[in-house]
Amino acid sequence: MKVAVLGGTGSFGRALAGRLVSLGEDVVIGSREIARAQATAAELGGGAVGATNEDAVRDAELAILAVKADGALDTARAIATALGETPLLSVASAIEFAADGVRPDADARSVAERIQDVVRAPVVAGLHSIAAANLDAEPPDEDALICGDDPVAKQLALDLAGKLVAGRAIDAGPLASARTLEGLTAVIVNVNRRYKAHAGVRITGLRS
Repeated sequence: MKVAVLGGTGSFGRALAGRLVSLGEDVVIGSREIARAQATAAELGGGAVGATNEDAVRDAELAILAVKADGALDTARAIATALGETPLLSVASAIEFAADGVRPDADARSVAERIQDVVRAPVVAGLHSIAAANLDAEPPDEDALICGDDPVAKQLALDLAGKLVAGRAIDAGPLASARTLEGLTAVIVNVNRRYKAHAGVRITGLRS
């Protein structure tokens, strides 16, 4: 599968792109600065190439928006025309850091839902509970949760997510569920801080 990782020069985007390269996927690193994208692609090797965000999505089968939440909407607007109807997987979570811990975004709508407002492509959301550090070694012993309204786009994301973890890729329902999945990031960060870990999520009780 040809996958465009937008924000592929950031910590999570780079770790994700590196894992996809190791899996033999055709990876294009997207960035606002082509030189940074090309440098990251050269470091990763495996046939990865670097491009601007707009060029990265043009021939992709799946685009992954791995930029930070505060830049996600602007990036989505910038790539909307080039993206067309190519499925877009949003991994962004808007969280707030406070004295008493990390809190979910106060906005009633998820980042993924707001992204869907500005692109024609079907948006799915997921991978929020997976830490960048857990993508550097063996597949992490956790599940990957994916939600979305478009069944074809969701299946593409589920197929890819299933390769990233030792657990399962789980359909978490409609795109509206992204409100909960994004909020889960705050919970995971709090747990990681408290227990000095790289925790993940496992869903029990499902039939294999």
